Amino acid sequence: MWANERWKGSLFPENCRSTDYLAHYSRYFNAVEGNTTFYADPSAATIERWAASVPANFRFSLKVPKRLSHQVHPEPIAELRQWLELLKPLSANIGFIHLQLAESNRLAEPEKVMEFINEIQQFAPCCVEVRNLSFFDKAQHEQYLHQILRSTQAERMCFDSRALFSVSANSAELIDAQAKKPRLPVHAVALSNQPAFRFIGVDDMAINRQFYQPWLTKMQQWLGDGKTPYAFFHTPNNQLAPELSRLFAEDLFKLTGESHQVLLPWPQASAPVQQGLF
Repeated sequence: MWANERWKGSLFPENCRSTDYLAHYSRYFNAVEGNTTFYADPSAATIERWAASVPANFRFSLKVPKRLSHQVHPEPIAELRQWLELLKPLSANIGFIHLQLAESNRLAEPEKVMEFINEIQQFAPCCVEVRNLSFFDKAQHEQYLHQILRSTQAERMCFDSRALFSVSANSAELIDAQAKKPRLPVHAVALSNQPAFRFIGVDDMAINRQFYQPWLTKMQQWLGDGKTPYAFFHTPNNQLAPELSRLFAEDLFKLTGESHQVLLPWPQASAPVQQGLF
């Protein structure tokens, strides 16, 4: 998520090397989603480099590989253990392991899911994201889900794509984003001391601001309760995701007085401005 060359000239210096992206990112953000692990395993050398690039208070949210969460695997627990072993050099910096369940998963075999979550919990906190509409019924199915998550001390990932689907898909980026992101009801829940939400916005910050207002109130509540919430922000091609994150942090500061390092001057803002031709 941090390897975005579109951020050169704003979050990153213009001459920033790709190998330095994470180090620069961690100066202004204290957490990141590692979605690449969903598609492929990083090498051991890459894991070591990630660990060396961030400060002690930085946290990764790493997604369980798709081959384990979405596909039938003959030995899922053994394979999961191997994957977690790969991540060990990064263990001090892992905020949680993100387990995204397939849209078709209705927890028909809860004991298998619980075994999977329990295995993760031995390594790091687990945050589960569901896509099946039955788990948004505020009744039997959702209560059943929360019962499983509470019994395994796992958190539920909240997801908000309302802003994304509030506009017409009039660009290639919006068409792609609306095709890939789910359109689900928004249920803001906290089952642990580490609640988390993903906000999928657009490039129009006024629209984003309209839709994230309830999250400001929820963050104020969670912080007041002594929780450590995680908030992740996206835009259609993520070029403006840092700006969206910063805008939310500015509004949260006005509401709560809680400052965030993303409000520090970025390279773009701190670069000297030439006043004349010479």
